[in-house]
Parts: sequence; structure tokens; C-alpha cells
Amino acid sequence: MTASPTIPPEPPASAESAGFWASPWRSRIALTLAAVVVMLGLLWLWRPWLLLPGTRPLVMQGGDPYLRALMRTISASESNVLRPYHVLYGGDYVGTLDRHPNRCESIGNGPNRGNCSTAAGRYQLLYSTWLELAARHHPRRSEDPLDATELSFAPVYQDMVVHAWLQEPRWGKLSDQLRRGQVQAVLRRLSGTWTSLGYGIENNSMSRELPRVYKMLLDDELSRTGDARGAPKDPKEKGRTANAVRP
Repeated sequence: MTASPTIPPEPPASAESAGFWASPWRSRIALTLAAVVVMLGLLWLWRPWLLLPGTRPLVMQGGDPYLRALMRTISASESNVLRPYHVLYGGDYVGTLDRHPNRCESIGNGPNRGNCSTAAGRYQLLYSTWLELAARHHPRRSEDPLDATELSFAPVYQDMVVHAWLQEPRWGKLSDQLRRGQVQAVLRRLSGTWTSLGYGIENNSMSRELPRVYKMLLDDELSRTGDARGAPKDPKEKGRTANAVRP
């Protein structure tokens, strides 16, 4: 009588698992996929600052969170670069901000092609505009408007001057409109000054995204102040002037 063939026992599950990692190409693929998943997760968490470097928080401390979010939204379109306070029109940078650079950079496209622009800084302020605003709102201004040519263009002063400008009566009550959710109406009103805000003459790839960007930045500003979306906790906070920090 012939002996029946012997069936070898099945390897334990741990052996199968060890066999998977024993294969060099399988382990490389698995590790590569794991690294990709981790990187995608980090990109998702850091996406506002990686994709929109111009939206980073202001240097200035204090101020109206609705206007602060608006200022960050403006720079998302006007100066969406790693060093927004130092950027010139066209993308070059300056190393010092002792005063407005006043460099007239050539305009290569758009309706003003062939001219040049002195726009500089996070809010792309023309030299003439900066002199006018600094004479009214710069913390170190003097009684003589001509002294504005020597006033510092440091990041904190860029922020403070523009924040004060946006509270001027000429714009209407921008903060109140923003509190009512009228973001597009505000962007339309400002498009005559910042022409890339979606209703001006030099729209760019960011223009149509700005209402969504504003909402994201407002949430960030309100979370920093511990406020909830809506009216301030203390009515006295609404008109409080922004505090300066050392440049």
C-alpha cells in the first residue's frame, strides 16, 4: 500500500508579513507611498502659508481684525511672495526699508504697458501715494509734509499707515460692511486703488479667489483675538488704534 503524500503546513501569518517586507521592491514602494501620504498631509495643514505666502500675519499688533484680514487679502493678490514687505513692482526686492524705494520699474503688460511704476511693499503703494498717506498717518510724521520723504517704510509702518487709511471716511465704513459679509462690495470699492482685486484693470490668477481667501483669513484673525465671527465683545474695541511694535 502506497503512502499518501504529505501536505506541508501553511506558514503562519507573521511569516507572510515578514515575506512582504523581505522583498526590496515591495518595501521601497510601501515606504514611498507612506512618505507621499505624510507630505500631502503636511501640505494640507500648511497650505495657506505655502500657497499664499503674501497672506502671512501682519507685523503690526492690534487693530480691527476685519480690516487686518482685508489687508492680508489685498497682499494675497498684490504681493503674494515670500517677502511681501520688500517686493517692488515686477518682482524684484530691496534690501533696506529705511524709506520708500521710489524705483520706477517698467510695466511689461496690461493697459499701462510701456510706462513704469514705483509701487513697492506689501500693499504696492506708489511713491506719491506713500508720501501723501505717511504725512497723515505715519506715527513718526512731523508738521511738515515734506518730511514724509524721510519716513521709515519698515513693515510695521506699512501696516499701520494702510490700516489707518482704510478707516478714512472716503471709503465709507469698510469694517461695518465686512462685518455684514459684504466682502465683494468692499473689494469692488477698493479696486480703483488696488487694480487686481477682481474689479480692476489688472486682474490675476488670485483675483476671483479673494472672497474665499478673505473668509479664511478672517477666521484666523478672529481666532487670534479670541473673538467669534460677529460684533466685538467690547464695543470700545471697535475703533481702537493699532499698537506699534518695534520694527
